[in-house]
Amino acid sequence: MNINLNKAKKEFIKYTEQYNLENENIKRKQLHSIRVMELSKEIATKLGMPQEDIDLATLIGLLHDIARFEQYTQFQTFRDLESFDHGDYAIKILEKDIRKYIETDSYDDIIKVAIKNHNKYQIEEGLKDKELVFAKIVRDADKLDIFYESVEMFWNGIENQINDSKISENVMNEFKTNRQITRKKNSSNNPSVNEVISVIAFIFDMNFKESFEILQKEDYINKILNRFNFKDEETKDGIKEIRSIANAYIKNNI
Repeated sequence: MNINLNKAKKEFIKYTEQYNLENENIKRKQLHSIRVMELSKEIATKLGMPQEDIDLATLIGLLHDIARFEQYTQFQTFRDLESFDHGDYAIKILEKDIRKYIETDSYDDIIKVAIKNHNKYQIEEGLKDKELVFAKIVRDADKLDIFYESVEMFWNGIENQINDSKISENVMNEFKTNRQITRKKNSSNNPSVNEVISVIAFIFDMNFKESFEILQKEDYINKILNRFNFKDEETKDGIKEIRSIANAYIKNNI
């Protein structure tokens, strides 16, 4: 069963045009979705998957953030803890509209499970093998584009505020255990070095050698950290250690 990706992309663009694309945040999510679509395709291709599975991964990448547009329109934030879980909300949208993007219902469960799990701290247990593979692909693709955005657009104009901040002991300790940084509901919205480290820590939840190869080729970790000129000596030392741990972890997973 062929998946018409051109039609799906047109329908997705049409869906996003319901929202205010002149708002830079909403426009960013539209472009992010297109890039994650392409990254999902690249990862699936590098994994040697059959063409139909490559197309399915591509579609999942396209649709993974479909709830972001409603989220920002309603709440003016992309923070799930302050609005709604955008992975879960995407399923509500797709339960009504999925036939716009794919004619067959043969892959509905895989699509919904992968999208539901793309933003969770960890993938839920008990998934079927194929569901798990597609969930991992879109999670990796999503994180790779978050690294891209961290180089190109996050924190623009507020680098000095981050340069003046300090690494919290909890964030440093979590990073040293090679795990993602736990996000707390009442955590500060003020940009800081801890937010940058939380993004770097996404490497600890990546799944495929092929994804790490893309990450290394683009040199995202060094590019992100090189954006800043931290003032505090202890923070400088911490960043050196984080850079070393991160680059060694990437190398060891290739």
